[in-house]
Amino acid sequence: MRGKFGRRFAPVNVGDEVDVEIESTGSKGDGVAKVKGFVIFVPETKKGDKVRIRITKVFRSVGFGEVVERKTEEAEPEESETFGEETEKEVF
Repeated sequence: MRGKFGRRFAPVNVGDEVDVEIESTGSKGDGVAKVKGFVIFVPETKKGDKVRIRITKVFRSVGFGEVVERKTEEAEPEESETFGEETEKEVF
């Protein structure tokens, strides 16, 4: 049991595809991303990469994913919002 609300469940399931930004690198060299605080290891990525991943394994406290698409820095505003970034509004 965790916390006063009982067991925690992973916010992702095997087969889900999610857009993430790699926040750091794990001790074995895999990229580390988070979805609602849940840690997901993603091989062949580095800090700062923005990628779409497919979840391949889910355990109680961590998950694993594989890259299905790499996002570029020239992404349109709708895509950048997927990563939780705020866009600037024009002021007249």
